[in-house]
Amino acid sequence: MSKIIATLIAGLFATSVFAAQTAPATTSADAKATKEMTKADAKETKAAVKADAKLEKKTAEANADVAVAKADADKTKAKAHKKSVKAKADAKADATKEHVDAAAK
Repeated sequence: MSKIIATLIAGLFATSVFAAQTAPATTSADAKATKEMTKADAKETKAAVKADAKLEKKTAEANADVAVAKADADKTKAKAHKKSVKAKADAKADATKEHVDAAAK
């Protein structure tokens, strides 16, 4: 029985030595793959952030352009309204003057 136990213990030692020899090679490859995956993820994230920043910038520029266009349109409408009111007032004054002149004759 002691020979069986001695054989089992020797087998465990042999297995542990074999496992210890192959583990670093696998760990090294896994570490390298993990490092490459991390770099790839970082590049992807950086590219996504950069694309989002470009989109935000374009959106902000578009919103600014729209605001400027609206302001210009409002200004133009105000000028047109002012001219219209003035023309109406002038026409009313002329009509009143003609009415008074016609009544005076």
